[in-house]
Amino acid sequence: MSEEDEMQGDSPQSLRNRKKDREEDDDSAPTPAPPQPPKNKWKNAWTRFLFSIPMIGGFILILWLGPFYVALLVISLQVKSFHELMVIGHSKYSSLELPWYRVLNWYFLGVANYFFFGESLTSYFRNLFVGEDYLNKLANYHRFISYWLYLGGFIAFVLSLQKKKYMVQFTLFGWTHIVLLCCVVQSHLIIQNCFEGLYWLLYPASMVICNDIMAYFFGFFFGKTPLIKLSPKKTWEGFIGGFFATMVFGVIVSKTMYQFKHLICPVEFDGSSLVISNCDPGYVFNQQTFNVPSGIQGILSLFGVSWSSVSLRPIHFHGAVMAMFASLIAPFGGFFASGFKRAFKLKDFGDLIPGHGGVIDRMDCQFLMGTFVFVYYYSFIKSVSVNSVLQIIYGMPGESQMDLYNALGEHLSSRGLL
Repeated sequence: MSEEDEMQGDSPQSLRNRKKDREEDDDSAPTPAPPQPPKNKWKNAWTRFLFSIPMIGGFILILWLGPFYVALLVISLQVKSFHELMVIGHSKYSSLELPWYRVLNWYFLGVANYFFFGESLTSYFRNLFVGEDYLNKLANYHRFISYWLYLGGFIAFVLSLQKKKYMVQFTLFGWTHIVLLCCVVQSHLIIQNCFEGLYWLLYPASMVICNDIMAYFFGFFFGKTPLIKLSPKKTWEGFIGGFFATMVFGVIVSKTMYQFKHLICPVEFDGSSLVISNCDPGYVFNQQTFNVPSGIQGILSLFGVSWSSVSLRPIHFHGAVMAMFASLIAPFGGFFASGFKRAFKLKDFGDLIPGHGGVIDRMDCQFLMGTFVFVYYYSFIKSVSVNSVLQIIYGMPGESQMDLYNALGEHLSSRGLL
């Protein structure tokens, strides 16, 4: 019996179920995109290359202008990323005319930024508030104010609920919070990295850019073996070639960047604007001597090598770790974005950048990389600095500061330092 005869004997409900099953099968097993004609392939590559040059040049210019403009750039990319993702959710349900949907989205974005960037200001630049009573109160009650601002949006959402639209409204409410987590939180962590020194923004970002370019290059000329179904254009040749190219590039760039204090010194407030502090290179940037474990010495001795110690800069090791993450793990941010686009049947998140797509198409791996650098830096590199202690002291009442002064004086006197 043919499939057509079977369908004629089925009920309408079974026909709908069969159609639904076929659609699910099609979605779960996506077919690779047809190969591009050679002419279009070169045209797309040329367009991508032409618009990459001004993007890289503009990024370098903003780095030269200083940390304040870098923070503005990150916030601008965050807002545009948020807009691109929220447009996707709104377009799917635009016919329902949901009340307050867009207003609440932008309200929650503003509240999230107020909370996270307020946290940064109060932890890094507490001396900004010294002598300003109203600013001091804003800093002291920052979290309480942020909580009530969020509650205002929450109450407004509840009041906007309409019968027969509950499921859609709650779905989009959850969607808004996921987008805030992906965009606002991760951009906040990137700015935190920037405050610790532009190196911790520039180096990992350049690793991701290098990996993206070299993976595209190797895949363009040598790619034959598909890497992952979510992104049919990605190949194993591009992935492996990008890895080795990024590791070599990472060694070269790491040896160059740490020589510039403008990149390795943290940010401070000089009374009028954010500036790079005049610091001495920390432990991680200075030459250090490390003892080789006896077990490894025994293995090396089998090959006629006798190393009891090695001398290197810790930043070389940390740079290699970041380069490995940029080439092996960060691309999964792009794969995630590719799966997301396929779920919504999109080619790109936007058309702001010809040859590249939208901001999210360029930032998917950068967001993941920035979060990793923040976690890695605060886990293995960050140490307590005089500036971070001072920011805490500035927020203490005057009497407590005097008590600390006397206690510290007694302690230093007992050690013979005073």
